Amino acid sequence: MTDLLRAAGAVVWRGEASRPEVAVIHRPAYDDWTFPKGKLKTGEHVIAAALREVREETGLTVALGRALPPVHYISRGRLKRVDYWTAQAVADAGFAPNEEVDELRWLPLDEAKALLTYEWDAGLLRALAVAPLQTVPLVLIRHGSAGSRSEWTGDDAQRPLDTVGESQAAALATALPAYRPQLLLSSPTARCVQTLEPYGAEIKLEPLLTEESQDPHKTPELVREIGVPAAVCSHGKVLPGLIHALSGKDVHLRKGAFAVLHRAGEHVVSVERYAA
Repeated sequence: MTDLLRAAGAVVWRGEASRPEVAVIHRPAYDDWTFPKGKLKTGEHVIAAALREVREETGLTVALGRALPPVHYISRGRLKRVDYWTAQAVADAGFAPNEEVDELRWLPLDEAKALLTYEWDAGLLRALAVAPLQTVPLVLIRHGSAGSRSEWTGDDAQRPLDTVGESQAAALATALPAYRPQLLLSSPTARCVQTLEPYGAEIKLEPLLTEESQDPHKTPELVREIGVPAAVCSHGKVLPGLIHALSGKDVHLRKGAFAVLHRAGEHVVSVERYAA
């Protein structure tokens, strides 16, 4: 639907995962209590929008966890979709009251539910409790658009991103901060490395992520053993088998797209797919 309004936000928590407090904001223009959220800017990735809106409305920097069910409602005659995530507060620049948000409260779940104005926000709190809050994200990325393999006359490993792929890599770089990856792992091919480069961190190269050297046992085991938040870039002929081996899910990614696997211990508790 071309007339769909898009917004993004998060249910931000702090403290112990078994007894979290969540951030609830008051908006004077609506006289409501709700969770931080706001409209996407033109061309903005939905994940980047969630980070920005939370930071602008609360002063908090967050790490995203599981996606929560999106909320749909009619706003001024148009259908609006708001995407939400669980989000752990990792830094606090301080809340500054303004015309849009004049108060922030940290509350236990029961108190937050009683204060919230909208039933759909209470539904987000229920969804918050159905799976672990503390997870380790694994971002599995298919490299961006790199032109036509048949039209490239050089070594295919050196085939670079095209202009569309460069835009996809730039968009990815705005979404990856949500997961705070401590490790960037890539197929050595140019198009995979270039997909991760705009994020601006060291990239480790791994031949087991290439189409030619992938192994149905060694490649999944290599990635499974990563115990920290990580981003891994590979190929369309590698990733479906890798994702299935790790999660049991069948996920196919377009060029530039990525899947986020949220892990709690040895278990994958959520698999999400996003466009570039």
